[in-house]
Amino acid sequence: MKSFNVTIGTEKNKPFINIYYDKRRYRFWNGKTIDIELKCEDNPPLLKAAFELKLREGWRPKTKGEKEQFKTPKNVINAMKHSLAEKTSKGCSKRYIKDLNQLIKLWSQFESSNNIKNLSLDSLNEVLLKKFIIRDEWAPKTQLNVKTNLSALIGCFRPGLMNNIKLQKPTSKLHKPINNLKGLLDELKNYNHKLYLCCLLTYGCLLRPHKEVRLLKWSDFTEDLNFIKLSGSRNKSGRNRIVPVPKYIKDQLKKGDSGHNIFSGENAPLNEDYFKTLWSRFKRTSTLLEDRQTLYSFRHTGAIDIFKRTSSLTKLQQAMGHSSLNVSLTYLRGLEVTELSQEDMPRI
Repeated sequence: MKSFNVTIGTEKNKPFINIYYDKRRYRFWNGKTIDIELKCEDNPPLLKAAFELKLREGWRPKTKGEKEQFKTPKNVINAMKHSLAEKTSKGCSKRYIKDLNQLIKLWSQFESSNNIKNLSLDSLNEVLLKKFIIRDEWAPKTQLNVKTNLSALIGCFRPGLMNNIKLQKPTSKLHKPINNLKGLLDELKNYNHKLYLCCLLTYGCLLRPHKEVRLLKWSDFTEDLNFIKLSGSRNKSGRNRIVPVPKYIKDQLKKGDSGHNIFSGENAPLNEDYFKTLWSRFKRTSTLLEDRQTLYSFRHTGAIDIFKRTSSLTKLQQAMGHSSLNVSLTYLRGLEVTELSQEDMPRI
């Protein structure tokens, strides 16, 4: 994905917007090229922010004399497909592209079920959008995701159309901690060893299951398997992490080639949905799982165990890989651990 940089320049004491993209420099004195009626001299920071937003949404500056490479699609489906192709060419993630593809299929079904054929972009309105997005079978979080992805597909053709569609705010659902940990782990061990090891690492090393655990290679472990070392690019906080490996996890490890993934036994990891799919299947057979218990519940349960034994928020922060103490503080409050305040935090 090509990078860009937007700055504010001046010429003869008049401001303009500088865009550096694809080893070229572009100057703009107003926002007409992105359909915004705003002169740079009226509000340079605002216009700069508008250009940055457009660039993130996929708009690109054109050189003088450069011809339009496509005609504006006339109907909604074609507009969506055009946006999808553009985002695919820019290297957006496979999961994101998959979600956009699914949304296009859903919209096509929506048009068909409402006896609409090739709905034009000009005919698209808030009433239809609300009917498509706000459905009883979709939770508030799903509706929000649909709205966001829909905006990504048609926003550049009908800017501002989604602004007045207000949705119910999603409520956070906490991952319920596990009380019968040993029993559930035994059940997992009998079900699938890879899923069992994933849950052990999530609980005992407090790693995030779908990325940090799934992507582990033998090279991430020290030679004696006593520690896991993750660079900042490999975890959510962006900081390097060194995590001790408990003996009950070491006993389950059989070290392979340095560059191999610990689950697949090859250079490439298991697919993104591997543990999600396994967990869904396990849920249907388990007799011990409770409502709201997920793969992340093992991480939450491990966090509670560490805090109860150490009473140290600092140690918990290090183990969890949180970016700040405040994150850990909020985390424990959400898990209904004894209320904490800033005064309770470790002092120097």
